[in-house]
Amino acid sequence: MKNYTQSPLPFQGQKRRFLTPFKEALNGFSPTATYVDLFGGSGLLSHTVKQYYPNANVIYNDFDNYSQRLENVEKTNEIIGDLREILKDYPDAKRIVGDVRYQVIDRLKEEKGFVDFITISSSLCFSMNYGTSIEHFEKDSLYNNVRQNNYKCDGYLEGVNRVKKDYRDLFVEYRNCDNVVFLVDPPYLSTDTTTYNRTDYWKLTDYLNVLKVIEDTSYFYFTSNKSQIIELCEWMEQNNYSRNPFDGSTTVTIGAQLTHNAKYNDIMIYKNND
Repeated sequence: MKNYTQSPLPFQGQKRRFLTPFKEALNGFSPTATYVDLFGGSGLLSHTVKQYYPNANVIYNDFDNYSQRLENVEKTNEIIGDLREILKDYPDAKRIVGDVRYQVIDRLKEEKGFVDFITISSSLCFSMNYGTSIEHFEKDSLYNNVRQNNYKCDGYLEGVNRVKKDYRDLFVEYRNCDNVVFLVDPPYLSTDTTTYNRTDYWKLTDYLNVLKVIEDTSYFYFTSNKSQIIELCEWMEQNNYSRNPFDGSTTVTIGAQLTHNAKYNDIMIYKNND
């Protein structure tokens, strides 16, 4: 099995910076457990568990259809190869204007059926901006960031069991099973969810409802200090509204730098309840 240290295709919010502490923490969990990745995203956590514990049963909830993007990687490489040819004499990292811009848009419009616009965004959009339709590329500024080599996805998610369902239904399916570990990596509160499968479902109540899946279970939970969820849970406990769902857990924090003046902390919280 090929070991990926990041998801092979772009994905907002993948956990590549946590892989080292995540693997270290896995040493405290069973190598033959069932690991249920409730918010599968790019599948990087599922892939990492299966690579680290080959005998584990890993359930990957592909709610955002990432596997469809993997299956279409050859088509995506072909499109980017054509963009590379169109932009071969265009300055790197510069805004694309004039006739060349029309050539780029026309090439994208040629495609029928599924097109992985999120991956293509990495070659045509400003850093960390993602489009999900041809309309995005038609109305927004484009930049020559075209990738110079093909994407490779071979072996990724090999041996992982893919499902696609609401995380709550998946949790109910496994919550009473023995030797289960839940991987809980929901969209961060106040995060742009336009690149996810549904853009309307992630509100404060959704974020708080996720905490139900870590009550009396073994889990890895990911958040950031921007959500202030840890402070909220501590306040609720201190004021006798509820018990803190993170009691007895271990916390790992990794600092992130967005800009020169903007910083935040990504957080991994885990507990083995067995």
